[in-house]
Amino acid sequence: MIDSPETLALDEPYYDDLSVGYVFPRLPATALGRSDNLQYRMITGSEHRLSADASLYRAASGSNGELANPGLVLQLSIGQSTSATRKAIANLFYRGVLVQRPVELGERIETTTTVLAMSDSRPKGNLNRGKVLLGIQTVGDNGPIADYQRCALLPCRGDAPGHSDDVGSASSGTAPDYSSAIPEHWDLTSLAPLEWAIDETKSDIMWDHIDMAPALARMTFNQAIVHRSRFASSYGRRLVYGGHVIALAEASLTRLLPGLATIVGWGETNHVGPAFEGDTLRFSHTLHSADAVGRGQILRMRSVGYRLTGEAIEEIQAVPILEWDSVLYHR
Repeated sequence: MIDSPETLALDEPYYDDLSVGYVFPRLPATALGRSDNLQYRMITGSEHRLSADASLYRAASGSNGELANPGLVLQLSIGQSTSATRKAIANLFYRGVLVQRPVELGERIETTTTVLAMSDSRPKGNLNRGKVLLGIQTVGDNGPIADYQRCALLPCRGDAPGHSDDVGSASSGTAPDYSSAIPEHWDLTSLAPLEWAIDETKSDIMWDHIDMAPALARMTFNQAIVHRSRFASSYGRRLVYGGHVIALAEASLTRLLPGLATIVGWGETNHVGPAFEGDTLRFSHTLHSADAVGRGQILRMRSVGYRLTGEAIEEIQAVPILEWDSVLYHR
């Protein structure tokens, strides 16, 4: 059993090492810079305007600073939590993700990760396993940034310890107050208006592919070994970090929503299939609601990601790999 953060080695933790209330040692705090925004854009193709164009952001916000890509802020928060999931078999879901405020470049960010609940899973062959619900809190120089939960599946070192907590699911629990995170003073008139009907589904015709997966994992301090080595994966191939797929879904939304101001949070988020380097993906998005707040609107979107298989275009089959609800602030 792990007793303190100082005892966590690189080949830990296993599920049976942990207990409810354990706080993991922090991975490095970091201040995001222009190069991080650029690298994130290179990896994902994000067209988020306010983080790409400092003049546009300053005109909208009244600030003299520059905006960190809100997708990158969440990816860094997740990466900084992965001292908990070096041995992870899979990340099962995210829940209640709230980005409490926009982050500007230069702000120092750090994350604390705590075990909230544990539940033994069915063994797979001779391998005992368990679900660990993690509470994640990210703060910066200017106060809290993100607060949410994620659930990981970890292997046991030995026998299953007998935990039976209710870890819930992606859809359980109370949704955060997303309106509390809206920068109501922003002037969004320079952004494009919303041209999307409620319950309308749009497919992004710009199919994309996964590359530079290790680069995103490294730049966000992601420690999960399955994203570094094919020998750690049950698929015999290096598993792409699920947040990378979400990042490509976000980039798809920035193409279809040029008036997107910022990401406020994630709702129900499920990784329903694996992704691998070189995969071709496509995304479809459905607008569920649009409510006026401040000088803009809170949008609730449902995005579905597909991995395309087949040797020729007439043989293509779309395999679902992502179900993701996002909460966005838009003109």
